[in-house]
Amino acid sequence: MSGGDLLGVQPSELKFPFELRKQSSCSMQLTNKTDQYVAFKVKTTNPKKYCVRPNTGVVLPGTTCDVTVTMQAQREAPPDMQCKDKFLLQAVIVEQGVTTKDITAEMFNKESGKVVEEIKLRVVYIPANPPSPVPEESEEGSPPRSINLENGSQSSSVFDAAAQSFEEQQKEKPSEALAVISKLTQEKNRAIQQNQKLMQELEVLKRESGRHGGGFSVMFVVLVAILGIIIGYIIKKT
Repeated sequence: MSGGDLLGVQPSELKFPFELRKQSSCSMQLTNKTDQYVAFKVKTTNPKKYCVRPNTGVVLPGTTCDVTVTMQAQREAPPDMQCKDKFLLQAVIVEQGVTTKDITAEMFNKESGKVVEEIKLRVVYIPANPPSPVPEESEEGSPPRSINLENGSQSSSVFDAAAQSFEEQQKEKPSEALAVISKLTQEKNRAIQQNQKLMQELEVLKRESGRHGGGFSVMFVVLVAILGIIIGYIIKKT
């Protein structure tokens, strides 16, 4: 517990969980170390930003008083989360029976023979959502295999393993795809060659059929059927 000879203060600094556009509060406890009545007053370098309740009061001998400090919602964070605001706690011994209503500003004036104790408190911002701790490696030195979720984030080791597995799969897929494409291309070329050969034979049969003046021969019908099958095969493969 820090403080002076009159009042003890806990904690020694005001820590506010900082989150944009949200109010934040912290409290401090004042303890009277004397056997007399002690009046106190809380001041700040930025009164528009903070609300102190109560900002004045009387602490009876050997008792404590809780003070709540509320920081108004902030639109932007300070550089490096460093706050320059400060608070000043003033304490003075008063007559027995004095209440909060009896406290005046003149009580805290530094006059000859009058002891006005002053305790300075600094403001510290702490992240409202601290980052997740990175899980340690197991005793054998192998990284953890389980997926640890905290605050919606995964451990970096899980991401590394997933990325490596994905890269290996991507390396295997191109070689397989190239082999399939090469095989289909060869089959397509063979089919085209056979189709051209059959078309030539078909033209010969047409000419012979025209000379004899007759209809289509059995061989001509068979060739046409084979040609249709090959063309269908080519269309299906492509």
